[in-house]
Order: sequence, then structure tokens, then C-alpha cells
Amino acid sequence: MSEDIRQFRIEIPQAELDNLRSRLDLARWPGQLPGEGWSRGVPVSYLKELATYWRDEFDWRVHESRLNEFPQYLTEIDGLDIHFLHVRSPEPDALPLVLTHGWPNSFVEFVDFIDLLARPRNGEQAFHVVVPSLPGFGFSSPPGETGWNAARVARIWAELMRRLGYDRYGTQGGDFGAYVAPAVATAAADHVVGVYITGGLGFPGQDDMSQLTDDEREAFAELSKQDWMNGVDHHGLLGTAPQTFAYGWHDSPVAALAWMTQKFHEFNAGGKPLEQAIARDLFLTNVSLYWLTGTFGSSAWLYYDSTGFSWPEGQKVAPTGVYSGPPGVRRLAERDNTIVHWPEHNPEGHHFVAMDRPDDYAADLRAFFAALR
Repeated sequence: MSEDIRQFRIEIPQAELDNLRSRLDLARWPGQLPGEGWSRGVPVSYLKELATYWRDEFDWRVHESRLNEFPQYLTEIDGLDIHFLHVRSPEPDALPLVLTHGWPNSFVEFVDFIDLLARPRNGEQAFHVVVPSLPGFGFSSPPGETGWNAARVARIWAELMRRLGYDRYGTQGGDFGAYVAPAVATAAADHVVGVYITGGLGFPGQDDMSQLTDDEREAFAELSKQDWMNGVDHHGLLGTAPQTFAYGWHDSPVAALAWMTQKFHEFNAGGKPLEQAIARDLFLTNVSLYWLTGTFGSSAWLYYDSTGFSWPEGQKVAPTGVYSGPPGVRRLAERDNTIVHWPEHNPEGHHFVAMDRPDDYAADLRAFFAALR
């Protein structure tokens, strides 16, 4: 296995962009089904307007250039080429930090977040930021066999940090990253100083419900009503027949856009309209990345290789902090974690909060790691 780290630059051929535009021109639109608002899925009028913007106004080259401002690399680990961003801070005492994105996101999740960590203001805690792309996402090679899980990805991340020369570092994760980030600490116990999770720890299982207080039970009941808990069951869909649905997402940009819009709309835990939570161009940059790399199908491995849904448990190797504690229950989270940071009143936001509230998220992450040093 080569340990070479090669420079990488995004250069999508113009023919691919022309093909995308042509496919959007030739879209065959369905009629609107009866029902109010989003009750039947993404409204036709909403998606038509968004697709028109994607075709006529969104400029991939502008956003490609922005992404290329971040130093990017490829290295082979566990038989796969792993793509990653590596942004070193000018601050001499910066702490290395590996960020892990979720699904259906990509390293685009952190583009408004990285500089806040690497180049902070007013002498705040600084970080050397490493952002790998999960296998099968974006420019990372897809797994060639079944059996992949968060622990295997975590071992890749630990090896990546070793190759970069980092002996002590922190980990961060949200969504699927909330499973990977603690697993890095387990895989590299002598190297991880702390684990920061967006949320999801301490959620009660069926056996825990009788132990909850009235307030805890009410908070979890409210969570259970949210769209992201009751929308399209992507766990079931991608765990059962991802190949079947990948044909549509890979062949039709309208189908791909509708799928992404549906999921980002459902994941909008902050209650704002999607376009107010996440800038339209940032959302479309992520959609375009999936489309242009053909990774709608290959990104599904984390669902069809799972044995069923369960909330992240965490670990007790390194201290843990969360951005959003409730409606998770701290005493439940502490069964499997050493919780040292559990804020009660951080501003709410989208499920992908680093895209919605990068300043708030960076401030809270910095507070957690600063207390560990």
C-alpha cells in the first residue's frame, strides 16, 4: 500500500456541465397530486423553480473555484483513494481536528465553517482542519465489497491523521459522522483528545421510556413529531433497494434534485424554510457534486451495510461534547460516554447545522476543545 499523498484539484469537464443543462431542458414533469403543501412530497411548482435556477443561474464554475481554494489531496487507504481537504491554521498552537460529514451531504457541509476554525478572531482556539470525504461520496473511491461500517471508516481516518503527522487531535461528527467520530477515538485511543458530536447521544430506547421524567418524555415526543423522524424512510429504502433507485438519481437530474430537496427539507429541524436555513447555492453545490461524481448509489453503502437503525452510542475513551443536548437525556448518554459539554440552550438549526449556523457551531465546538487543553 502506497502512503503517497497526492494533490487534487476539482476539474469537471465542460461536457458534463453541458449534459446536465440538456437533461434539465428535456425534463418530463408530472402533474401536481392533490394535497396541501409538501404533504405528497416536493411540490411541482417549487421544484420547477429550483430546477430552472440550477439550469440558468447557478454557476458550477464559481463554486468549483471556491472549493479549489481549499488544499485538497488523495491518498490510498484500505484499498480506496480517499479525498480530503487539509487546511492548516497559521496559529502555532492549533489543534488538529478531523471533521466527518453525513448523508446526503459531502465535504461541502463545512465550506462556511473551515475558516472559522482555522483562522479565528481575537486569539480564540485555532484548528488544523482535515475534512475527508466518506468512501463512495464525492471524490473518494466507493467500497468494492459489502461489510463496511463506521468503525472501518474510523480506522481509515486514524491512518490518515497518522500520515499527516498528527499525534494528538480531536474528532467531530454529525449525522453518520456522529457514529464515525467516536469510533476514531476507539480506534486511536492514545491520539484523540476529545470527541464533539452535533447531537443524537442519550436518546431513549424503548426500555428507557419508563425512566423518563415528564419533561423528558414531552421533549422526546416533540422530537418524534418532526419531519426528519417521519418523512421518507431513507433507511428502509437505501437499506433494501439502493440499486433500483440509483438508476433514476443517476440518469435524471430532476429526480436527483427532488430526492435531495425532500431530504434536506425533512432534515430542517430549525423550523425555517429550507432556503432560509441553507443558502440555495450551497445546497445546489452539494447536489451538483453528487450528480457530477455519480455517487448517489455508491453513497448508500452505510445503509445497506447496516443491521438496522440505532442512535449513536459513543465511547468512553475520550471526553465527549455535544452541540445540542436535549431532547437527548444526559444521564442516558453518560452510560456510554464521558460527557463534559452538554449545552441546554444552543441556537436550534438545520440537521446540518454547520451549514445553517456556522458561527454558533464553531463557537460551541471551540468552547468544548478549549476546556480540554
